[in-house]
Amino acid sequence: MKILIITVAGMSTRFSQSLGQSCLKCIYYSQDKKDTLLYRMLHHPAQFDQYIIVGGYMYEQLQQIIESDFPELGDKIVLVQNENYMKYGSGFSFYCGLKAAMETNFDEIIFAEGDLFVDSNTFVKLCHMPKNVVTCNQEPIVAKRAVAFYFDKQNQIHYIYDTNHSRFVIDEPFLAIYNSGQIWKFVDSVLLRNTFSSMSREEWQGTNLVLIEKYFQQLKKEDFEIIQFEKWINCNTIEDFKRIEKGK
Repeated sequence: MKILIITVAGMSTRFSQSLGQSCLKCIYYSQDKKDTLLYRMLHHPAQFDQYIIVGGYMYEQLQQIIESDFPELGDKIVLVQNENYMKYGSGFSFYCGLKAAMETNFDEIIFAEGDLFVDSNTFVKLCHMPKNVVTCNQEPIVAKRAVAFYFDKQNQIHYIYDTNHSRFVIDEPFLAIYNSGQIWKFVDSVLLRNTFSSMSREEWQGTNLVLIEKYFQQLKKEDFEIIQFEKWINCNTIEDFKRIEKGK
């Protein structure tokens, strides 16, 4: 069973400020409903048995959109509510999505943050990859915008992210550093279940990178691939959304 988890619970603060009104950015569009980030992510030419969407901010509006605009996906969509989206970090949304997935007999899970635009060619390549996958992009690594990952001297992966969007700090020598594509593939269901179970409530209250780092640090380097997106935009503001529209 293949599952795609998408988290869209955040308050879209920077996007709403740039737009001049409150908005859940994953369902925003200017002309065509098919231009929303959520529609694009759900309609890449890749097959999933289940789509788990985790909402929080403007949840009722998200629920209405899913019920009215995605009839072709039928009962494949499972909408989960994160009632603590204002209290905890992105890790709790990931927890909500994984908790729903743990009730199934999944073989592999792809996790995507819900504010991304990525090219279909790379996304499909990721879906067909038999290994675990870490993604990266070609954007400059800027603390104001990026989630980064690096490999230490032992070739072990580490993620870095500044919730204040201020600066990155790496206090050790490293072999390589990448700008994260913020989409991951997990193919070891036993390891994922065990890692999920080992997490404390306090750890889930942080960022989603806590579980991701724990999972991939238990793998050997040859157990996962790094895939770079050809096109990748993290839609933080309306200007980012306009960049997507210009590239159509």
